[in-house]
Amino acid sequence: MSETALTGAEFKQQMRAGKPKMGLFLNSHSPTVAEQLAHSGYDWLLVDSQHGPMGYEKLSAMLCAIASGGAKSMVRVAGYSDRAGIQQALDLGADGVLVPYINTAEEARQAISCTKYPMAGTRSVYFPQRSMNKGGLLGYAGSANDNIIVALQVETASCIEHMTEIAAVPGVDMLFLGQNDLCMSMGLYVKYKFPEMYTSPELQTATQKLIDEARKNKVILGLFLFGTSRVGEFLDKGFTFISVGNDLHHVLTQAGAYVKDMEGIAKDKKKDWVRRPSALL
Repeated sequence: MSETALTGAEFKQQMRAGKPKMGLFLNSHSPTVAEQLAHSGYDWLLVDSQHGPMGYEKLSAMLCAIASGGAKSMVRVAGYSDRAGIQQALDLGADGVLVPYINTAEEARQAISCTKYPMAGTRSVYFPQRSMNKGGLLGYAGSANDNIIVALQVETASCIEHMTEIAAVPGVDMLFLGQNDLCMSMGLYVKYKFPEMYTSPELQTATQKLIDEARKNKVILGLFLFGTSRVGEFLDKGFTFISVGNDLHHVLTQAGAYVKDMEGIAKDKKKDWVRRPSALL
């Protein structure tokens, strides 16, 4: 059964039962790239409208492209107060949203309210729209509160401080660890040399608090990584929703591999060719 064929509730249940779901963020505003990556074998793709340059029309095309390839679709919105962004993402057919920069339980409740139809929340009902094309108004709206994947991003010291209350808020499906921003928020980029902050005792303690509270409340653990070197480590810790970078990172990684190969070939053939200087490769 493809991931698209699974309901959102089934998708979440599999992750709660320990079945990993691997995916990728999309930061280029390209439906073509989204479509090709949807055929690449990832379980899910997340359109990052927080950091990517896509407007609602481009988001619409990207979500169509992801659906055509059979992956589940997520959208990272601007924040817990981004009612319009959450509404648009879900109405356009996204299977879920990732809400960044959550600091308190009250912010978590506001975010979740925007994703749920009454009486559980305050999402507006409208018909027709893409999310309802397959099931109709009642077929979609009647089960959306169970099927929508609601992920909250853990990326601030304040979020860790209030983790006990945040993890217990009804409707939290997933707590998604953003190590880069969390390290920034905790002052670890100042205290440690890169990349020592990622294995620092402070970050390990914060991560363990997240893990403990998520397990206590049967909340899915998600994570953003660059590359695959630490995937096994976090699978062992119970993370089942893992990103290994974004589309632009994939492009640069593969480009870097090709450039390195060509430098070697040119050297072997005694040809004067080296890559142009770049801070990214």
